[in-house]
Amino acid sequence: MNRALRYVAVGAIALSLLAGGSAAAFAAPADLHSPKPIAATAPAAASLTAKASATTVNAWQEFRISGIAKGIAAGTKVGVQQKQGTKWVALPAQTPVNATGGYAVRVKLGLKGVNQLRIVGGSAVSPVVTVTVR
Repeated sequence: MNRALRYVAVGAIALSLLAGGSAAAFAAPADLHSPKPIAATAPAAASLTAKASATTVNAWQEFRISGIAKGIAAGTKVGVQQKQGTKWVALPAQTPVNATGGYAVRVKLGLKGVNQLRIVGGSAVSPVVTVTVR
């Protein structure tokens, strides 16, 4: 009788599964193997602003270029480039971006006349800043 009772119990469970009683607990979700769209947001494009503390300086007089770096990690170094002829030349002036995204770099120029400068860092380049050296 023990064996007969077991067959009845197994049959009842199988019948309830087929009828959908608790079949949902054992059935795989319909979207288990279908690809799900990934909701990825594009990283913010890196950008730099730049503003000189003076627009006119004497030769070798120190001034600062400061600004905000967006999309650039804190600690990343930004540097100054000067346009010489048709080329942008890196100057030996660098500073790291701080935790709030700001930076300020000290600059001294000896090339008299109108100087075009920009800040570069990460994959970003700032707008051109013009400083006249007397």
